Amino acid sequence: MTHAALSAVQSRIAAAARAAGRDPVEVQLIAVSKTFDALDIRPVLDAGQRVFGENRVQEAKGKWPALRTAYPDLELHLIGPLQSNKAGEAVALFDAIHTVDRPKIAAALAAEMKKQGRTPQLFVQVNTGREPQKAGIAPEAADDFLRDCREVHGLAIAGLMCIPPAEDDPRPHFALLRAIAARNGLDRLSMGMSSDFAEAIAEGATHVRVGSAIFGHRG
Repeated sequence: MTHAALSAVQSRIAAAARAAGRDPVEVQLIAVSKTFDALDIRPVLDAGQRVFGENRVQEAKGKWPALRTAYPDLELHLIGPLQSNKAGEAVALFDAIHTVDRPKIAAALAAEMKKQGRTPQLFVQVNTGREPQKAGIAPEAADDFLRDCREVHGLAIAGLMCIPPAEDDPRPHFALLRAIAARNGLDRLSMGMSSDFAEAIAEGATHVRVGSAIFGHRG
């Protein structure tokens, strides 16, 4: 089932890219493995998937070091909120961090990257729906924050990430993220999940985060 589910998602990504006049290789699939253990993840690795997303540093720390030993070419992305006291562990463990969203996190990551000599790819999370319960910098503050990340903290920002409100049409949110990225010279967009990745690809997504369509629903 794992091979079939993964293959179906890959086919849908390719079809969405072609429908948008894009090359499917421009879209990277991040298989979201949060809440699933190594036994669930290994079949997806064996099916050829190498890029995975986790929400929590502690959970990832418990399962990925051993998997990385067995599959040294895998790539691990942090797609959940990051606390500044976990910045050191995040820099050590992840190849990309999608949730840079406030000055304290930017400063902590800059310090840890310098200390460890590691340079994970960094994405700034934008709260496109301005939802108070959700992480991310407000859209109107994004330009200044990106400038500070670069000029104050010396961070190389690779792209932007968003999670639109569940009840909204996601397309305007994806378009907003793309516009912010374009005016800041960024070409990587982490947007789109199992339910809306086709729309995200149509709006320029370069990274889509898909969990349930690959792993199914937990319990």
